[in-house]
Amino acid sequence: MACNWSAENATNAFLKTLKMVKEQGQRSSKEPESAEFISALAAGNNSQLIVVASATPTATTSFMLSALVTAAHQTGGRVVCIHRTQHETELSRRALGSRSRKVGFVTGEAHELLSSSAQYSGADFVLIDCHLDNHEGILGAVQQQAGSNQNGAVVVGYNAFGSGSWGSDGRWRTQLLPIGEGLLVTRMAPPARNKSRWVVKVDKCTGEEHVFRIRSPQGKIEA
Repeated sequence: MACNWSAENATNAFLKTLKMVKEQGQRSSKEPESAEFISALAAGNNSQLIVVASATPTATTSFMLSALVTAAHQTGGRVVCIHRTQHETELSRRALGSRSRKVGFVTGEAHELLSSSAQYSGADFVLIDCHLDNHEGILGAVQQQAGSNQNGAVVVGYNAFGSGSWGSDGRWRTQLLPIGEGLLVTRMAPPARNKSRWVVKVDKCTGEEHVFRIRSPQGKIEA
């Protein structure tokens, strides 16, 4: 998750995705602006590595991937989609058509790749299909990497209604949004950086200067 929100990126991604929706005639009454929302969220956070953990490909999944390709084009980032089998990967490629060339497809278990591979430890936007049996485990894998990700991350679960919420903990807050089939949005802040400052004290008796460096692990510096 980038430090600064870009309203321009979010707006452009939203409008381009909305145009795509109208051109493809894929608006469903059950999915009011879900793709537009996800595209705007990823672009507004200037996401550079967008990872999608998907169950068996559906029209909704393809639609989400197309929206994130639009967001990545806006930010100069890239999209990686993880499927459990090569068959699922091929189905996604066919459904996306020419847009599949803009997605990096990987076959494997998402929670293993996100927790152990340095290639994905820098993911700053992760989209998880809550139809996956281990979608909570995938969230946990992202949480493990959050401490090493200097930009933080945004994690979104789609198809959340009826799949159970992964909830919040003491560090991350999750919101369930009534958009489409339900979206779970979790923001993981970047790790706190130690801050420091130099303080000069003058001995009133001798006139000697003493220089001290004060650190604050919480990012707060006491006067």
